[in-house]
Amino acid sequence: MSVSNDYIVESFCQLANIPSPSGNTAKVMAWVAQELEKLGVAFKRTNKGAILATISGANVDKARLLTAHVDTLGAMVKEIKSNGRLKLTLIGGFEFNAIEGEHCVVETGSGRLISGTILSTKASVHVYGREAGKAERTDQNMEVRLDEKVKTKQEVLDLGISVGDFVSFDPRVTVTESGFVKSRHIDDKASVAILLGVLKELQESGKKLPYTTHFFISNNEEIGYGGNSSIPSDVIEYLAVDMGAIGDGQTTDEYCVSICAKDSSGPYHYGLRSHLTKLAEAEGLNYQVDIYPFYGSDASAALRAGYDIVHGLIGPGVDASHSHERTHREALDNTAKLIMAYLQSEQLQA
Repeated sequence: MSVSNDYIVESFCQLANIPSPSGNTAKVMAWVAQELEKLGVAFKRTNKGAILATISGANVDKARLLTAHVDTLGAMVKEIKSNGRLKLTLIGGFEFNAIEGEHCVVETGSGRLISGTILSTKASVHVYGREAGKAERTDQNMEVRLDEKVKTKQEVLDLGISVGDFVSFDPRVTVTESGFVKSRHIDDKASVAILLGVLKELQESGKKLPYTTHFFISNNEEIGYGGNSSIPSDVIEYLAVDMGAIGDGQTTDEYCVSICAKDSSGPYHYGLRSHLTKLAEAEGLNYQVDIYPFYGSDASAALRAGYDIVHGLIGPGVDASHSHERTHREALDNTAKLIMAYLQSEQLQA
């Protein structure tokens, strides 16, 4: 079975262009639900707004669960300043320098979308000189310049903007002829697209899986609790599909599927990790094993919540995580192929 790389990339592009910061994911979840309906995959919604899709397998007593998250980094309006600009509070783990100069959209309570740009309060070199570069990028000296004729707090309020309104960042999705995918929020919408591609192939091929498998699309991972509940009682193995972090000292690159040995929560299940590496070798895949020092997944969140599961983590290699990210079609393909091999393999024996 071969998962369509084009379908994965096309699905990612559509997902990336739907704003979905943690806490405001209804629109993107509606898109996922619509796509599952097109594929003929049965699913249900959780009280927290996640989606749980299920493919029946030969063994209905010991199930697997794969999860990816569709929520992203973002912000909220923290304060409306007297000069008509906005202070922000960040949603998710990233720094202000990662979004400086980025175009953004404020979504008001009525649903109106108002564009703007995220800037330092000392953005002009011609006015502030070296201070423009030296100023620390914090919530106290970063602001949103709205694309509206406003100079006072009241004029901003008159637009319908309020404290607590969600702010999303322009993903600037680009797919190059050389196969690179550049965008914000590859973490983790690329993995959601991969799971959709896997589901599409399973439905079209009619291949029967050895175990019933649940596909959990979570919507609160970036704030720590996306997939730590609503896990069916029959789940034995829980595999998070997220991004592989690239940087100094890492083995992961933009072309491989990354298999996580340990993150900030501790080691992942050694038996499952070994099983995944053996499958990758048997399939001739480009893979790397890595440790992510400042990272946590829905799989580790599920363990903290007390679930008695075997947990693992894989994903495509992603450069500049939680900034303007980049991966390659090859990484998406290697990840999809490892998932397909895993789904057709035997479970670990206790």
